[in-house]
Amino acid sequence: MRLEDAYRACRRINARHGKTFFLATRLLPAHARPATHALYAFARTADELVDNPEPGSSPETALDELERALDKMFGGHPQTDPVFQALADTVRRYDLDRDLFDAFLRSMRMDLTVTEYTSFAALAEYTYGSASVIGLQMLPVLGTVVPREEAAPSAAALGEAFQLTNFLRDIGEDLDRGRLYLPTSELAAFGVDRALLEWCRTRERSDPRVRRALALLVARGRALYRRAEGGIPLLSKESRPCIHTALVLYRGILDEIVRHDYDVLSARVSVPLSRRLRVAAAHAGKAGWSSVF
Repeated sequence: MRLEDAYRACRRINARHGKTFFLATRLLPAHARPATHALYAFARTADELVDNPEPGSSPETALDELERALDKMFGGHPQTDPVFQALADTVRRYDLDRDLFDAFLRSMRMDLTVTEYTSFAALAEYTYGSASVIGLQMLPVLGTVVPREEAAPSAAALGEAFQLTNFLRDIGEDLDRGRLYLPTSELAAFGVDRALLEWCRTRERSDPRVRRALALLVARGRALYRRAEGGIPLLSKESRPCIHTALVLYRGILDEIVRHDYDVLSARVSVPLSRRLRVAAAHAGKAGWSSVF
């Protein structure tokens, strides 16, 4: 497959599975979009192996195969899979560190055995590998106006903010998979445990204890977004509209959770398409809307 076609395949994965993020990527300079799609496509591929395995397949075996494919890719072997073909080119162009990919796979493996976390400290390794490393992978692609290590904490914070937002929005779906990412000690402070959350999920009802617990976690998420927002001026000027748009749209999910009175267990909340388009359009004049290729 031609490299251009491999990148197109990654773009389709991003467009299909990450609609909010994909909308934000339209605001990136054209040269940065293919690498962004390649990184997303790899992460989505691993995530699908864990969350939506093929019937009769072993997620653990599939992750082993994915890791071996990474070994070959970093070893310089030719790639035939379109995602790995595009990823290999992205890694080479931006000199991305293998450790970031290893940390990501460690978190994916944790999903196979760990079903809940007692505290944010206990959750930290998972969140770093599943989210913060994505921000760190993106930094060379986005470019910075300061040494990259100065922008790294804000990039990691943005990944963590996105992840916590996902945990809050997807708590019902995660429970259906047997997982609870929200720290049990934080929930217990409000009299909430897994049994109560599952009761609310099954009966499609809310509970004042759950609402109070989620309100605190939403506040934590907003604080993470404030920390991450301070790092946007550290990015290259041409990349700022994309990241600011992604931040505003994902932070908007927290607004929707509040607007729905923290009832995230009976239905999945989302930012209305009209609002997503308005936010993106506000930056379109700065970044343009041309297609990737």
